[in-house]
Amino acid sequence: QVQLVESGGGLVQAGGSLRLSCAASGNIFSFNAMGWYRQAPGKQRELVASATTGSVGNYGDSVKGRFTISRDNAKNTVYLQMNSLKPEDTAIYFCYARRSQNMYWGLGTQVTVSS
Repeated sequence: QVQLVESGGGLVQAGGSLRLSCAASGNIFSFNAMGWYRQAPGKQRELVASATTGSVGNYGDSVKGRFTISRDNAKNTVYLQMNSLKPEDTAIYFCYARRSQNMYWGLGTQVTVSS
């Protein structure tokens, strides 16, 4: 059993910052990767950021240079630091974890960026 719980979403003005958290619990060993997708209304989910074990983060083109993924292993938590936010960043942000061929998902946290 794996649980992923996101937090930290909210309303922010364009140019501002938010820090999302994803806390993992249950059977959390041997995750190959963890990261974030997002989904805006009427759109498909798109990759925001991912991190494999011991690797530098990988980012979607639209967020490169603005977002940073990190983790705190002691807390079993993955973070997404979002800077220079734009209205087009408005979406539900979903945390994920991968183990072999299995994917696990959180329920999402809403991020809204006003003009």
